[in-house]
Amino acid sequence: MTDNPISNAVAVRDNGPAAQIEQYRDEYAALVPSHVNADQWIRLAVGAIRGNKDLMKAAQVDVGVFLRELKTAARLGLEPGTEQFYLTPRKSKAHRGQQIIKGIVGYQGIVELIYRAGAASTVIVEAVRANDTFSYVPGRDAKPIHEIDWFGTDRGPLVGVYAYAVMKDGAVSKVVVLNRKRVMEIRAKSDSKNSEYSPWNTNEESMWLKSAVRQLAKWVPTSAEYMREQLRAQAEVAGEIASVASAPLPPQPTALDDADPDPDEGPLEGELVD
Repeated sequence: MTDNPISNAVAVRDNGPAAQIEQYRDEYAALVPSHVNADQWIRLAVGAIRGNKDLMKAAQVDVGVFLRELKTAARLGLEPGTEQFYLTPRKSKAHRGQQIIKGIVGYQGIVELIYRAGAASTVIVEAVRANDTFSYVPGRDAKPIHEIDWFGTDRGPLVGVYAYAVMKDGAVSKVVVLNRKRVMEIRAKSDSKNSEYSPWNTNEESMWLKSAVRQLAKWVPTSAEYMREQLRAQAEVAGEIASVASAPLPPQPTALDDADPDPDEGPLEGELVD
């Protein structure tokens, strides 16, 4: 009895990376944040792998690694196979030089995490090119002045990148400015910089933008935990106010209460000292 090539093809397809995503649909759905449409997220993941033969080949080398990379995207609530979360083939020593899938958070993914944290109302991330006009003096300027000739024939090569956030209270965050030298230093640390599939080689400007916004992320919240902490603190304050309002009045202060504290007591817990 001879094998049926059509049946064999179906069997291979059904056991492939895309089918594995479908098999673990419930697990991924449980991982994505509540605001993310799980069905849409899974369709993106399946479409990313089925629509790129190089990704499919790399995923088949080690499906487990591929599924774990997708778990990272799911936990972050980022869209796999997009500029939020790149899926790229990468050579692996553990797999004898064969390519496996590596997930890389893109600049849009970091921006999304900043917005999701809830502290920033606007995030600005822009690349500066040689023919642009750029001015920023720390301590004098709240934010950079960047003028672009949108109708010029050529803005020139990339020379720098900057990022900052406007917080919901109107304050401007720290402004991050990186020149070409600094961006190239960051690129040099990338394990995949020499890969033809690396975003550094396929989407260079986006990686410049990521270099800046990743530095910005050190100065502004990027986690939904920040928002939960704010809500918890607000609830505690509201509870304390209600408790104080219902409590009896404290005794009136005496002269001793107005005196200077004992200089040998030291700072209170949590108090900042010079």
